[in-house]
Amino acid sequence: MSKHYDALETRNPVEREAALMAALPAQVAHAQKNSPAFAKSLAGVNAASITSREALAKLPVIRKYELLAQQQEQRATNVFGGFSAIGFGKAMPRVFASPGTIYEPEGARPDYWRMARAIYAAGFRAGELAHNCFSYHFTPAGSMMETGAHAIGCTVFAGGTGQTEQQVGAMAELKPAGYIGTPSFLKIIVEKAAEMGVKLPTVTKALVSGEAFPPSLRDWLAERGIAGYQCYATADLGLIAYETEAREGLVLDEGVIVEIVRPGTGDPVPEGEVGELVITTLNSDYPLIRFGTGDLSAVLPGQCPTGRTNVRIKGWMGRADQTTKVRGMFVHPGQVAEVVKRFPEIKRARLVVTGEMANDQMSLKVEAAEAEGLAQKIGDAVRDITKLRADVSLVALGSLPNDGKVIEDARTYQ
Repeated sequence: MSKHYDALETRNPVEREAALMAALPAQVAHAQKNSPAFAKSLAGVNAASITSREALAKLPVIRKYELLAQQQEQRATNVFGGFSAIGFGKAMPRVFASPGTIYEPEGARPDYWRMARAIYAAGFRAGELAHNCFSYHFTPAGSMMETGAHAIGCTVFAGGTGQTEQQVGAMAELKPAGYIGTPSFLKIIVEKAAEMGVKLPTVTKALVSGEAFPPSLRDWLAERGIAGYQCYATADLGLIAYETEAREGLVLDEGVIVEIVRPGTGDPVPEGEVGELVITTLNSDYPLIRFGTGDLSAVLPGQCPTGRTNVRIKGWMGRADQTTKVRGMFVHPGQVAEVVKRFPEIKRARLVVTGEMANDQMSLKVEAAEAEGLAQKIGDAVRDITKLRADVSLVALGSLPNDGKVIEDARTYQ
């Protein structure tokens, strides 16, 4: 039995990149034609010229707050803010809501969210029963996992959330091969089963998502005979990356183009540097082009020992939106990026906010070679852009932490 879901996972990386770049112009053209929001944001863009990552990086990033704002502005005429390429009817069996509230369409094709790949990597196979404890109402998580499991050939028990004792009872009687849901709820179920004196010997694997899955919990489950694997997905994009038995980061899905950019910008960072995940999906129903997730991650070098050849990321490493308020003024990563762009001498920068509440102080640490008057000029630029004063210090190249932080709030709150 193959340990890979399909041949796409083991393609030569050059072949994969060529296929993704070949699909990109058509997706951009499709978004321009069928999505009013992208017809506006990509106006004047020659879709046929978007054939490389360099060309893609010149397109604007659409961030979640912009998607929400456009939906709210157009509630009366277009609940999807002009981003969806399909409308109500057979092409859209379901609509979901994610926090915000952002409404998300679900298309009609099998495994719409592309979750089968992650579920398969977690060990689920055709003919097995999967106990799905993601929510089936409002948010798409339950449907995301169910449609993916169906694509593999699994039967699904729609457990949903809560009702822990009933979940234990259903598991004991139906004998599912594994669990799908949040890791914390699986722990609650296992503990409740022990409290009830009920054994669940058939539950030997799990695909978890929706929250952190620390090694301590992974090991706790393993001690009880459950091999848990995690995946990274969103309601906007579906599957982005998934864990394998190698447990070395998360392997990217085959249906997305992933960039990692400096927070507050759309500029790709060097490989290995932490930045914001920006995703272009090849989903024709909801063709998001350069969608900023707001999540931080970094590329891992090398390939997965399981034989999967796609790029790996380190997983979720925090949030990219580091906007903070200093002396009554909002300061955001985009402003720091604007300062950096004015000075080619700067390689990286980090704004540190210190002091106690009502006595804020800003210092900008920049990786740059010493040059007469440079610190003063940078300080003037900070004041021009943020309307606030900052002390500027030049630090050695490579000395700033590689954690994706552009703004560090180090204030003490008492």
